[in-house]
Amino acid sequence: MKEIRFEHVSKSYGKTEVVKDLNLTIKEGERLILLGPSGCGKSTTLRMIAGLEDVTSGSIYMDKQKVNDVPSGKRNVAMVFQNYALYPHMKVIDNITYGLKVKKMSADEIKHRTDAALEMLQLKQYKDRLPKDLSGGQRQRVALARAVVKQGDCFLLDEPLSNLDAQLRVSARKELVKIHETFKQTLVYVTHDQTEAMTVGDRIALMYQGKLQMVDTPDNVYHRPANIFTAKFIGSPPMNVVDADFQQDKLLFNKQALQLSPEWSRFIQETGATELAFGTRPEHIHLSKIPLDNSITGQVKQVENHGSSYGVYLDVEGQEWIAMSETKNWLPNETVHIEIRMDKIHLFDKETTNSIGYPKNFYGE
Repeated sequence: MKEIRFEHVSKSYGKTEVVKDLNLTIKEGERLILLGPSGCGKSTTLRMIAGLEDVTSGSIYMDKQKVNDVPSGKRNVAMVFQNYALYPHMKVIDNITYGLKVKKMSADEIKHRTDAALEMLQLKQYKDRLPKDLSGGQRQRVALARAVVKQGDCFLLDEPLSNLDAQLRVSARKELVKIHETFKQTLVYVTHDQTEAMTVGDRIALMYQGKLQMVDTPDNVYHRPANIFTAKFIGSPPMNVVDADFQQDKLLFNKQALQLSPEWSRFIQETGATELAFGTRPEHIHLSKIPLDNSITGQVKQVENHGSSYGVYLDVEGQEWIAMSETKNWLPNETVHIEIRMDKIHLFDKETTNSIGYPKNFYGE
């Protein structure tokens, strides 16, 4: 197990900087998720940990040892690539055991580790097949098994479940967590899937355009987003973030107003914030056909079926909102009344896009 620390790390390809001044500590034995959209630098960050990419500037440490110039093979990491990277001429069983045999591990230990991995990833019936005779999802499971049996200090996963079907992804996620709880490796997991991030991670490091946006627990990333990007990236459907003005204890949306609690009013005044963006999650909005206390109105644009609930798209003073409703009895162009949970609102500085924070004792503080 190793702590991994980035100090002012940048990575460039020519004039293109893909990771920018990254400062991040990955705690020994934790599950850290590198999350973000395609092209944000998360896979490059993982590959720098593995030693597969050179650092352009800055330093990477493992257990206080600077590893910028340490070869990949001496870092004791196990990595699962998005593209499998299996030996095409070797059977499944040989792909899984090859690294252990190179290390001259005992036959009994190899068998013990391999049998457990085959069972966990449902590969027993495929152990004598070649990679060309497997589906994409089966090949990905072989790659996972090969990393699992290595039991390195660091377990690095680059979108490891991307080729599995939905049911198997759920099963594999649970098994990965079980593996980690057994061996306690420092696990770094790259994904663009927020469900994987929320269910697997002890902490989430969210990246965008090469920059770290927020590092915190899944709960805090969801309930206390550091900025507008985090607020809108986490959650499905994403958080509503719209322009608002603060005047006389109210938030104004053009001609409509929401009365704020005294705690929020005092807090905003103390921060000195003027131009604000208001955020609320779709699940924290209640829709009604009759006026409610402290509600605003909007017009229904579209209703989307989400299975257990319905996404209702609204026009509120020219800005689009979405609310989640248990019923679908909302008609296009219908005027509806919008009640917002005031203990679940978020406010951001419109210029910096950063959260202005929360009043004391807010969200259970």
